[in-house]
Amino acid sequence: MDIRKTLIIQERIMADGLAQDCDPITRVAAMAVIRNPFAGQHVEDLSPLFDMGGQLGEQLMGQAVGLLAGPPVSYGKAAIVGVAGDLEHGGAMIHPKLGKPMRAAVGGGKALIPSNAKVAAMGTAIDLPLGHKDEAWSFDHFDTITVMVADAPRPDEIVLCMAVADGGRPHPRVGSAPILD
Repeated sequence: MDIRKTLIIQERIMADGLAQDCDPITRVAAMAVIRNPFAGQHVEDLSPLFDMGGQLGEQLMGQAVGLLAGPPVSYGKAAIVGVAGDLEHGGAMIHPKLGKPMRAAVGGGKALIPSNAKVAAMGTAIDLPLGHKDEAWSFDHFDTITVMVADAPRPDEIVLCMAVADGGRPHPRVGSAPILD
């Protein structure tokens, strides 16, 4: 695996969008910029990307969790594929093997890990979704952290993104999903 660089972003929220103080919430995004070995090619077997996603999860998720002020409660993942790549390259990075090291780092994780992927030019932002690690229907934890890397992805790169948070949204007022018949 050819890693050009890694980044860790730590965000501490002390007030909501209306400047109302809240209990502090820490969100951390860990990102890796890697060369896409399949850029410009149609390849059926994407399993090398599965393995890269798992390896990067093992390398970066523990660091991300270690930067939280409290225990992890939310997580999410995303990928930005450079324009010489394919959306499936991002899916291959985030789905088959990335979840296991993410769940290990947060101490469990019964819920699906929210995800997002897109093909885009260098410097494009992505909304990395967050959801409660154990309660899939906890609306209070439906959130995003928007991330980008100014010089990535180059056309032949992928930016793999993982995030973890020690809280939901500031002052959540939506609740949980009603039970429907």
